[in-house]
Amino acid sequence: MKTKQKKKTNTPDSICYIDGEFKSLSEAKISATDLAIMRGYGIFDSLRTYGGKPFRLEDHLVRLERSAELVGLPLPHSRDKLRRIIRDTLNKNTYEESGIRIIVTGGDTDDFFTPSGKPSLLVIVMPLPHYPESFYHEGVKIATAKMERFIPEAKTTNYTFGEVAMKKARSVDPDIFEVLCVDRQGRVTECIASNVFAFFGNTLTTLGSDILYGITRQVVLELADPLSPIEIRDIYTDEIKAAHEIFITGSSKEIVPVRAVDDVIIGNGACGPQTKKLMDAFRQMRDALIQNPNSD
Repeated sequence: MKTKQKKKTNTPDSICYIDGEFKSLSEAKISATDLAIMRGYGIFDSLRTYGGKPFRLEDHLVRLERSAELVGLPLPHSRDKLRRIIRDTLNKNTYEESGIRIIVTGGDTDDFFTPSGKPSLLVIVMPLPHYPESFYHEGVKIATAKMERFIPEAKTTNYTFGEVAMKKARSVDPDIFEVLCVDRQGRVTECIASNVFAFFGNTLTTLGSDILYGITRQVVLELADPLSPIEIRDIYTDEIKAAHEIFITGSSKEIVPVRAVDDVIIGNGACGPQTKKLMDAFRQMRDALIQNPNSD
């Protein structure tokens, strides 16, 4: 079965925030000598709305602050001001549900290396991407690749590793949805833009170190707590391919079951029963937020 990737659609020009101004996204510009351009030096965070309200905004702002601390990049505003900017930018757009990206660049440089200006702040609001329903019923296929992210706990703008890995994987199999990183010890860590979980029997297992601590990952752990035993530990490549069920998580994709890793079919090759329980619990939480957005 060939998996269809999500397609871009023509949408109205979004209104974004950039360094104190609200502009259409097509008019927003950063300097050609910004370190984000020169060296890939910058951080970002992504979140989504439910019922038009940012989901777990405080958690995302805490993670943004942590990323800034880890790479030594000062944030241009306090958390309170960032919160206001994000809400104001969201209110200037009219999408039913939105994806929000907060980007902090390294700022201008005079010598192509040393910061000489303030970091730039860009907040982008776009229509929330939608994935085919088949992803959630039939699962997706992922590939493994040997790679390790620099400062994995920091969400940086340098995703060259991911672009290269995804292009290589899809050149072999266009059906690949995500790439799972394998470190030099043979541990699987995370996907390029997702956290990964596995069920061994009825025990939910995920890594607890050398990963980006996803907000959706944390929500899943909270939802899973009354449903199944949880084990946070190292997982190795051969082990994960023998898992009974695997799924990946992310803000826009939520919980997506995995039907195959490389050429190995996982479980029955579709969404497994334990994963479905978690998806149902997540869906109930999501529906409650949409009906009552002030509850979050």
